[in-house]
Amino acid sequence: MTHRIRTFIWVLMIIAVLGAIFSSPAESAAKLVVSAAAVPHAELLEFVKPKLAEQGIDLEIITIDEAAGGTLLNEQTDNGENDVNFFQHVPYLNSIIAEKGFDLAPAGNIHVEPIGFYSTKYRSKDDIPAGAKVAIPFDATNEYRALKVLENNGFIKLKPDILNFTATKQDIAEYIRISAIEELDASLVIRLGDQFDGYISNTNRILEAGIDANTALFREDKDSPYANVLVTKSSRVNDPAVMALKNALQTDDVRKFIEEKYKGAVVPAF
Repeated sequence: MTHRIRTFIWVLMIIAVLGAIFSSPAESAAKLVVSAAAVPHAELLEFVKPKLAEQGIDLEIITIDEAAGGTLLNEQTDNGENDVNFFQHVPYLNSIIAEKGFDLAPAGNIHVEPIGFYSTKYRSKDDIPAGAKVAIPFDATNEYRALKVLENNGFIKLKPDILNFTATKQDIAEYIRISAIEELDASLVIRLGDQFDGYISNTNRILEAGIDANTALFREDKDSPYANVLVTKSSRVNDPAVMALKNALQTDDVRKFIEEKYKGAVVPAF
């Protein structure tokens, strides 16, 4: 075997080895575990997953059961069971941090799910009779949102001295067009909705229940302060993989996907 042939064989072997290395998944690829509500959160993550893969980021999406409670879901992020969670807005996050002391922070606004008023009995706001009975969620921030929607649409008047994003029906100064409000666990509001003249629910729960969110008789507008955010450990807000996820979700392609798929039931917040 001549020197030229041996050299040629060595070159072929080197090329084969390099080809095997670069054609196989990179062992150093970053893995990002994200716990997310099913709709629209996990759907948005699935939409951007291929783009992240192109950047060497393996996105693992864990669809969560919100009935497990926001405290548990945030605890799992705080203790490192997942890298990011995606199901909540900042006022809710702040209430959990104040209660539990978790070292968490928002890592980017993604969308708003306008909370809305629905009814199985009436087709418009004007049809709702005087003395109507309404069901609302009673968790700290969503109850306030529900009460503000009712106030903004002329059904109640809240006390003027509410200083934060929390309120209960004890903070109602006057019932104007309704006679009673029932506070329910958010997971029960839709299930028991037909027992009331109307009910208020988050859009993600409406979508998960297979209800057309555009049947809401009225709802928050696009300027709602309750943008759903990515949440991670405070020390990881600027982590390259977390930032890549945020950037992937804050693109014109995602904006178009939200607008076309959810038709106003979910609104971009970037």
